[in-house]
This record gives sequence, structure tokens and C-alpha cells, in this order.
Amino acid sequence: MPSLLVHCCCVHCSAYSLKYWRQQGFQVTAFWYNPNIHPFAEHQLRLEAIKTFLNNTGIPLVMSPCYDIDRYFKSTRGSESRCESCYQMRLEAAATCAQDNGYDGFTSSLLISPQQQHDRLTRIGIEVADRHKVRFYYADLRKRYSDSRALTKSQTLYRQEYCGCLHSRHQQDGGQTAN
Repeated sequence: MPSLLVHCCCVHCSAYSLKYWRQQGFQVTAFWYNPNIHPFAEHQLRLEAIKTFLNNTGIPLVMSPCYDIDRYFKSTRGSESRCESCYQMRLEAAATCAQDNGYDGFTSSLLISPQQQHDRLTRIGIEVADRHKVRFYYADLRKRYSDSRALTKSQTLYRQEYCGCLHSRHQQDGGQTAN
């Protein structure tokens, strides 16, 4: 059975994504690396939700050894495309982990979210995969986003109000995004 590392951005996007890839015949492992999530307390709430969800699934979790918020801020500072820099960091980490640990490939639960920049995610995933000599698996799961949220709703897991970064939180609070 081929092995797949699934970068998980949050439990509500990850639930269906993990189920989908299992149904496709993969031995799935969840991967947590999200230095964009701020503040740290928010990061921890989302991580605990993933852990709680995974407890009953038999899906293992691999976590990046560090939070890396400084690297995130450095990579996105002054960037016209903060999201693209963020995608790059997270998919690069997933590809590195997949390559270093012998996974057949990697993907991301970000691909289920209708709020994400799907074309950029896909392009970056393919580029990163080529550099790391590991396969990027793609599936447009956006039509299943509500199914994913439904899988977690009954479990009363933490539900975030914004994507994760300070900029998305500011937008959620009614402010304008600053570059």
C-alpha cells in the first residue's frame, strides 16, 4: 500500500481529506507544520483539535519539531503574496518530511478549502515535489468542504474563525489587509 503524508492545516479541512486519501488506497499519515497560525495559543488549540480527532482514526501524526513563527514572518515580510510564501513554507516542509521518511508522496488538506488559492497551491506543490524527488498528489476536494466540517461538528472540536495568520485574523475582525 503506498504511503502518503497529508499536511493538515486544521481539523475541519483535514477530516475529509484524510478520509478521501485513505479511500484512494493510501496508508495515510497526518503532518502538522503551520507556523502561520498566530497567536501561539491559537496554534495550540488547532493542534489539540487535530490530535483529538486522530485519536479514534488510527492515523498517525507527525509534527514538525518547532513552531517557526520567526521564519514565517521573515518569509512573508514585505511580500506581495503572503499566502504564496506561506504555502511554499508549509509544502516545502511536507515534501522534506516525505522525502526524509520514505513516503511515496505528499499532499495538503488546504486543497479542500474554497478560501485558499488553489492554483497557487497546486503549482507550488508540483514544484516542491520535483525538487525533493517525491510525488505531489492532487485532488480538488473543494466541493467536499462541508462534508469535512460535518465529520467534525458532532465531535465539538475547536472551530477557528480565520485562516491562521495575523492578516486573515485582521480581515475577519473587519480590518483591511496591509502588505
